[in-house]
Amino acid sequence: MKLPYQIDLSDKVVVVTGAGGVLMSEFARALAACGAKVALLDINEKAAKEVADSIGVNALAIGTNCLDKASIVAACDEIHAKFGKVNFLINGAGGNNPRASTDNEYMTPDLEGAKTFFDLEESGLKFCFDLNITSAFLVTQVFAADMTETGGNIINISSMNAFRPLTKIPAYSAAKAGISNFTQWLAVHFAPCGIRVNAIAPGFFVTNQNRALLFNEDGTPTARTGKILGGTPQKRFGEVSDLIGTLLWLASDDASGFVTGVIVPVDGGFNAYSGV
Repeated sequence: MKLPYQIDLSDKVVVVTGAGGVLMSEFARALAACGAKVALLDINEKAAKEVADSIGVNALAIGTNCLDKASIVAACDEIHAKFGKVNFLINGAGGNNPRASTDNEYMTPDLEGAKTFFDLEESGLKFCFDLNITSAFLVTQVFAADMTETGGNIINISSMNAFRPLTKIPAYSAAKAGISNFTQWLAVHFAPCGIRVNAIAPGFFVTNQNRALLFNEDGTPTARTGKILGGTPQKRFGEVSDLIGTLLWLASDDASGFVTGVIVPVDGGFNAYSGV
């Protein structure tokens, strides 16, 4: 991996949740390339192990259910045994659920057969909130306990939805807004302990979760892709490498030691563009 610049994380033990995914796997590789010992937590243990194997001896893959506190605690015990106490956490687990997504952008009278707001399932709403907010809450409860005496660093993953909700995905938009608010709450709460808490809010990146929404089976862009790129002044999707510079800046106590409680957009200008 080519880093935009180098920082020294050789004294860091990092936990990354959702580490088997497209974005978080690259976050883990970047931090390991800077000398950190990285624990990769994912409910898909096979995916996490593939990433850990690509990193080498300073990586540990642990199959973990981030909605089960006992599973998180068991992962913490395993990390302590191999690497010692944790002083850096990335809450990357999250995602949307189709049961909490509408077919329509606007409520109009001619929607026969479409899944509207009134058809959304309570189970989908709860799943989405649990996956994004409850997981971050539980994981932070377990791993921030290691940091209260020695200080630490927590980075949450928010979204453009936290600034401006997207059509069709009300639960995900609300959940990511919750992550941004939770980030600010934690930053204030943990400030006396020397724990910094910030969030990165990616714009539009192609991942395994959203690929089918962005591209048709033949590889052509969907209508939603046209809208996304039309609202992104740089007129492209982000590449994972576009996030790494912000990650390393927030990861470095030397570079961002007085930065806490902020949500940093990395979005190609999407949040700044009014559409006019």
